[in-house]
Amino acid sequence: MSFSICCTYIVHSSAQRKYAKKGHLAGALPSNSFNVKTTRAARARKETFLFLLRAAVIRDGLKYVVNNFTCHRIFSLSIKGYCAYFANQHDNPLNRVKTCKGGAEMTGSREVITGGDFKRMISGAYSEFLLEYETINALDGAGTLAGTHILRTMGAAVMPLADAKDDSIGGLSRRVSTAAVFGARGNAGVVLAQMFRGISAGLAGKYDATGSEFGKAFQYGILYAQRVIPEEPERPFILVAKAVAKGAYHAVRDGMPIVEILLKAIQSGENAVKELGLGDAGANIMLSFLKGCLKGLDGNFVSPAVSLSLGLGTHKNMPDPRNDLVRPYCIRLRVKNSKANLPELERQMRDFSSFSIVERARGGLDIHLHTDHVGKTLEQAIGWGPLSEVKITNMSEAHALPFHEALMSVAALAVAKDSTEAQKLQDAGASILVSGSEESSPSLAEIIGAAHSDLASSYVLVSSSPDYRLVFRQAKRLLGGRVELVLADTFENTLTALKKFSPSLSAAENAKIMSQF
Repeated sequence: MSFSICCTYIVHSSAQRKYAKKGHLAGALPSNSFNVKTTRAARARKETFLFLLRAAVIRDGLKYVVNNFTCHRIFSLSIKGYCAYFANQHDNPLNRVKTCKGGAEMTGSREVITGGDFKRMISGAYSEFLLEYETINALDGAGTLAGTHILRTMGAAVMPLADAKDDSIGGLSRRVSTAAVFGARGNAGVVLAQMFRGISAGLAGKYDATGSEFGKAFQYGILYAQRVIPEEPERPFILVAKAVAKGAYHAVRDGMPIVEILLKAIQSGENAVKELGLGDAGANIMLSFLKGCLKGLDGNFVSPAVSLSLGLGTHKNMPDPRNDLVRPYCIRLRVKNSKANLPELERQMRDFSSFSIVERARGGLDIHLHTDHVGKTLEQAIGWGPLSEVKITNMSEAHALPFHEALMSVAALAVAKDSTEAQKLQDAGASILVSGSEESSPSLAEIIGAAHSDLASSYVLVSSSPDYRLVFRQAKRLLGGRVELVLADTFENTLTALKKFSPSLSAAENAKIMSQF
């Protein structure tokens, strides 16, 4: 049975237009209708694709016209990928096609989402937040300056992509998730980080992903984000998140490609916002993230985005993502070298760590540091002497604080906005202070890093603002029983709680007494 396939294609050269006029490619459009800016190399890849497509057309005796999105998706693959693509799709070389005869629609989603696609999506999301963060700051529903906290959390998330050697979608999503969770700021940042965590869970172990698999991973992300927010039926973010998840579910079930899954999710979310009839920061964050991912996938960047391929740049009054780089891997190791120069070792470690302790013990050195490059650290350590007792911990995942000879059995940690607040908190009983305010929330990395400081065996974390609440709860989730929380709402209540702190009591006993403001 013969049939022809009707979509839309773009032809870029006069020779190709001439070829199209002969009937081999129908419905060719002028090249300027393709709205994605391309480099010379990208144009060359498109030319290669056209000839491969022509070969497939001649081979199968069919007449094709490829849609804009399909072209852009295939252009992102390598030449080898083109050949494999057509070889594996003999009966249906396009992702999504329609037959003219009888109008039957072939909707089997066989597209492949690569690690490169994922990078563009994350970069697109960062771009969208660069455009929208000030608008989000002006909205209620997600805490003080939620847009700034979201942008800084996204800054932490994109930084690992700049020099990532792994090109698998599972590996890249895990790196982004780790950095986002550890670099999360404010309640809004924690929610976004949990979305990345869910996406990473859905893509775990995959080199590439089908549209359906990626759509399901997005559903995981939405569900993970919902779980960290108290279930309140009237809460706008919960209602919008459920609508988005429902729209994505139906699109995945119908076998739609990822671009249509995202469009359906966005449409469902926007309809939910219209029904609510109000502006909510949480709902805006959810929709901005999805829109940014869609724009990144299509290559439609209209903001002063960070270009991961050309280097990172910033613009006036915008947070620099390099300042939000996190080092989420805790390395403890022993070096058998009693003659090592400690100041020189500490100087070397400053280049790739945010925290480091070197102590002489048992005829060697005990080293404890936090880094974002495990391989680089170990390679450097090999030159220090024979290594042993190497332990690597991903601090963005649930883990136990290592037991060690601490200076104190229990210590209190609090957040100080400035030197005046710091002095008051210390006088009240705080042993560890982290810099932060409602306008510039401390990151989870700063809280976890303080707890890893070897000062105490256990800690009482005292929050002085509702804007820190989810960050502190994430610290408790990651560190477990050796950390207890006291969630105060004001600075005055924080001082009252700290005055009840007793170093002779356990962290749990202190938390129970201190929570009675």
